[in-house]
Amino acid sequence: MKGIWFWPSESKEQEKTLQMVFREDELVTILLALANGPDGLSNAQLDKLLGNNSQWRTLLHIKELMALGFVEYHVQFFGDAGKYQLTELGKSIVSRIPANH
Repeated sequence: MKGIWFWPSESKEQEKTLQMVFREDELVTILLALANGPDGLSNAQLDKLLGNNSQWRTLLHIKELMALGFVEYHVQFFGDAGKYQLTELGKSIVSRIPANH
């Protein structure tokens, strides 16, 4: 499955991986939206945000960001939709997103 699935331990490789993430507009869109939504966002909210009418694609992007360690999932009790939120690493990555995004 094509995608970005691994956060390297070496800083030079991390920089290469970040550049790959920054080239993926939908990944950047998700990261920025999560940074602006302190309570997190659900699958449906992210799907609506991306506007691609492709729930599987939204889920694939979220799985990539989770595999990289940028995003985590929080279960909501009492039937509310689960929410995705940035991890500490994700917050530091968002601060490095170029201004032209």
